Amino acid sequence: MKNRKVFVTFPIAKVAIDRMAQIAEVQLSPYGVPCPKDKLMKELAEAEAVVVDGTTIIDAQVVKAAQKLRIVARVGVGFDNVDLKTATERGVYVGITPVLSDAVAELTIALMLALSRKLLEAHGYVKSRKWTEGSDFPHGIDLSGKTLGIIGLGQIGLEVARRASGLRMAIQYHDVVRREEAERLYDAKYSSLESLLKDSDFITLHLPLTSTTQKLIGRFELGLMKPTAYLINTARGKVVDQVALWEALKERRIAGAALDVYEVEPIPRDEPLLELDNVILTPHIGSATVETRTKMALTAAEDVIRVLEGKEPMNLANRELLKRQTG
Repeated sequence: MKNRKVFVTFPIAKVAIDRMAQIAEVQLSPYGVPCPKDKLMKELAEAEAVVVDGTTIIDAQVVKAAQKLRIVARVGVGFDNVDLKTATERGVYVGITPVLSDAVAELTIALMLALSRKLLEAHGYVKSRKWTEGSDFPHGIDLSGKTLGIIGLGQIGLEVARRASGLRMAIQYHDVVRREEAERLYDAKYSSLESLLKDSDFITLHLPLTSTTQKLIGRFELGLMKPTAYLINTARGKVVDQVALWEALKERRIAGAALDVYEVEPIPRDEPLLELDNVILTPHIGSATVETRTKMALTAAEDVIRVLEGKEPMNLANRELLKRQTG
């Protein structure tokens, strides 16, 4: 059993490493993040499992070269860095870790509160010693009574709706399918994308990155938004046309934005968004809590163990592989 190799491309919780080490040899990448492709291919020549984050690319060439590979365990819910089609063709499971909904939803609400109450400006106002007797800081706005538009009402979107309902916001959503339970529980209104963009005071994105969602929010869509509206993206950077967003923010065609994800990460030092005062930027920290990152690592580890023991993983991205195996 111990001659089985698991290659881990980035630092994860020790409890997850220890768990996998019970049945396999676990090798941690010494190459930095992301793992260079040539080093990755060399390591995967003998590995039956690889644990990755969103930075290391598992493309078709990598999958085809990894002759012994049985599972790519992606620590996260996105899998756009993995060639799902080739993995499925080769019979390689692609696992995900859908245990980060609370953390990402909480960040989304935090960003919405920061935008509505001008928290960063208020912080700078006090720190710069501008707060004096008789001075008046610009007022924020209430969330209660405002309309939140959720684009993508999956697990994370549902958790955002749950929290926004507690803030007494009106909720509308757009998704490829109707979510009747959310409509009942949170009085959420199903809406077309165009209507949602026109009517919402805050718009939050919770979509996977696919060929149909790439640059879903572009110049036209931003042009539909109210000049008083805010955009929040904690999903994937490429879901938004970043240049178009910069233009809309610079020209004050929308009130502001909060971004945790970007077209290029880490964000380049010459990125024009960095010069704007009506955007909040965070370094892709949606799942970055101690508890959530530990749960994510353990979830990936358990699926690796299941596959090495001849079982199916619990959290599968390429579920069509199961249909093919049982068909």
